[in-house]
Amino acid sequence: MSVMNLVPYEEALASYDPVMGLEVHVELGTATKMFCGCSTELGAEPNSQVCPTCLGLPGSLPVVNATGVESAVKIGLALNCEIAEWCRFARKNYFYPDMPKNFQTSQYDEPIAFNGYLDVTLEDGEVFRVQIERAHMEEDTGKSSHIGGATGRIHGASHSLLDYNRAGIPLIEIVTKPIEGAGKRAPEVAKAYVAELREVIKALGVSEARMDKGQMRCDVNLSLRPHGREEFGTRSETKNVNSLRSVERAARFEIQRHAAVLNSGGSIVQETRHFHEEDGSTTAGRIKDNAEDYRYFPEPDLVPVAPAREWVEELRAALPEMPRVRRERLQREWGLSDLDMQSVLNAGAIEPILETIAAGAPADQARKWWMGELARRANENGTDLAAQPITPAQVARVCALVADGSLNDKLARQVIEAVLDGEGAPDEVIAKRGLAVVSDDSALGAAVDEAIAANPAVADKIRDGKLAAAGALVGAVMKATRGQADAARVKELILERLS
Repeated sequence: MSVMNLVPYEEALASYDPVMGLEVHVELGTATKMFCGCSTELGAEPNSQVCPTCLGLPGSLPVVNATGVESAVKIGLALNCEIAEWCRFARKNYFYPDMPKNFQTSQYDEPIAFNGYLDVTLEDGEVFRVQIERAHMEEDTGKSSHIGGATGRIHGASHSLLDYNRAGIPLIEIVTKPIEGAGKRAPEVAKAYVAELREVIKALGVSEARMDKGQMRCDVNLSLRPHGREEFGTRSETKNVNSLRSVERAARFEIQRHAAVLNSGGSIVQETRHFHEEDGSTTAGRIKDNAEDYRYFPEPDLVPVAPAREWVEELRAALPEMPRVRRERLQREWGLSDLDMQSVLNAGAIEPILETIAAGAPADQARKWWMGELARRANENGTDLAAQPITPAQVARVCALVADGSLNDKLARQVIEAVLDGEGAPDEVIAKRGLAVVSDDSALGAAVDEAIAANPAVADKIRDGKLAAAGALVGAVMKATRGQADAARVKELILERLS
């Protein structure tokens, strides 16, 4: 179905309730693979980080990565899950060339973590609780490169290349329970959930969770049901969506596509879908198998995993501050209202602000520049705030120059704009453009005398004791010096001359 045949979004929501399920795969940042000692480092020559175990050769035996288990428990605890006292691995059997063993070692009916939840904050501050079904351990597949086709996919390709370096890298799959009740905000909930989950994973230190590098990928399951019906509709599964914006766009597109199919009297096919970044559309992949088609059975070569309760509680006690708790603490420390803190969150400004503070800037000044000039520039360019071509250390340097009187706010804005335009670091820009504040009395004296001579009536008011009138003369001097005069020193000189 083309994009042109979609039902308008509001019209789709007028007839149907969306139900979502989100499956997020997180590649763990372990040094070695989940069941062997091969390196997990990215960028090596294809098929140079493999061994008989991760290639599934006869006679090889897997051994569980202890750090992988520990990371899984930490993730489960951070997501408010119960941790299994006893669980085991299973073989998920299916043939696909990127699975060198013809099965994936995963967990089926006995996951290590289950029955949790994650609270997520939407853009207007509303909190939505997403229930977690399970978080289980498994291994990643190899990477297929399809050569000769126009799209980079297998259809139309002349041949495929396989790199098994990624096969066996530890994965945690986090599966939500059906997400109901979000209504028209379902795509926003999906984006907010994946964003919050990414922050949790990063805070735990178990993965960099870089979606652009495939370290975190989301499958968006979506179905529609007519208002008033309890039974779920048939779902589609949009696979391997790899950015927050794309998660939102995929959910929105599928809502509109499902509604168009149902309104025309058609039936939804249970299938995987491919997401296309260029236009936000999805296209059909393969018919989706049910769990029984995978012929799960317990992995005979691995012993069950039985995390000791004492160890689990030690891990719970050692968990770092979670992102939600951290945000609440920062809001108190910075003295921000709920609305102001939500603006900081929506702008993606927390990390840049914190890094600027760490580089020596006062908190209020760091916020001022990131939420002002820099946020404005990011909005104009349609880019992320953190992607602006200026470092927190450079922003902190500008703050320091304002604090010591070398710059005023007007000049500081010019310096920041020049840094963003690639003219160099703040001090280089100031030297090239001659932007420093002029505070030398000899340099300012002539401009002050000219302002007094040009505004005799204002000067007389000041002589008569109306000191507030000095503001007009300060403004005249600032204009004459293109904003580079030290306004405080200018006022002092004016009052000295007219006292």
